[in-house]
Amino acid sequence: MQTEEFITMAHGSGGESTGRLIDEIFAEAFRNPYLEQMEDSTVVPGAGRLALTTDSFVVLPVVYPGGDIGRLCVCGTVNDLLMSGAKPAYLTCGFILEEGLPVETLRRIVRSMAETAKEAGVVIAAGDTKVVEAGQKETGPGLVINTAGVGLFDGETDNPVLLPQISRIADGDAVIVSGTLGEHHAAILGERMGIKHTIRSDTAPLTEMVQNLKKSGIALHEMRDVTRGGLATVLHEFAHASGHRIILEEQKLPVQPQVRDFCGILGLDPLYMGNEGKMVLLVRAEDADEAVRIMRSSRYGEGACVIGSVCAAQDGEAGLMLRTGVGGLRVLGPLYGEGLPRIC
Repeated sequence: MQTEEFITMAHGSGGESTGRLIDEIFAEAFRNPYLEQMEDSTVVPGAGRLALTTDSFVVLPVVYPGGDIGRLCVCGTVNDLLMSGAKPAYLTCGFILEEGLPVETLRRIVRSMAETAKEAGVVIAAGDTKVVEAGQKETGPGLVINTAGVGLFDGETDNPVLLPQISRIADGDAVIVSGTLGEHHAAILGERMGIKHTIRSDTAPLTEMVQNLKKSGIALHEMRDVTRGGLATVLHEFAHASGHRIILEEQKLPVQPQVRDFCGILGLDPLYMGNEGKMVLLVRAEDADEAVRIMRSSRYGEGACVIGSVCAAQDGEAGLMLRTGVGGLRVLGPLYGEGLPRIC
């Protein structure tokens, strides 16, 4: 018997329909020795120290130019683990399915998750599925995915004293971004508004890039993936938490022409628009060229460049500043209010 064409409440009953859904969609895509234990919990190899993260993904539409909610949830979780200096190892995923969701849409998203997990080098080791009554919204039935991730540490390169952290930010550090800003936000917003465009989301796992940086021996003072709130919000937090001033150079900020035009039409600022496949890195100035070279030679880092620097706070006032094209300095705060639309 084949799974029905649409998700029904029976798929959340824990009975025969649930079993078919698990067998024909989730187990078929995620098959591995840990899931095949089919117990309430699975046993996996571990380490003395672990990195843990969890996140929930509610993006609409669930399929968008350049990605889908399945690829998004894997990349978002993996990238969070990478930014702590850990090697991502295991993910769990909880699916909240709305009644009426096309089964073929779910199948596509689950397969996308499986492909992305393989690319990122992680195993989806456990999961759960629930079905809820459909809400009343123009986009039709959707789904929410919650993920948890486990990252491992090993070897001398994972010495906790050397792992990226805000306390390591120092005067003279270079600020490096791995590529252009705002694509994910613009892709989602364009779809929601029905605007015709060629912008594609940058949703991507940054595994190769971070692993190459760690192997290089460069002192990685701090790094963060650029998601909700955009680059300015991340660096504003860095500046205030570390007690430094960070100055960005407006003319060095990388933005695709399509995204710049999109922002011009809608009055948006790429500095406050989210990505899902970019990171910002702070290293000593003398290591900046090598870090950029490594990032550019890694997948998804071809557009890496230095965009600013760290200096001592003036008069004790830390913060984020933008040096404009005419040489003036403008204060950049964090994102205020809600950065519509929801992008993850």
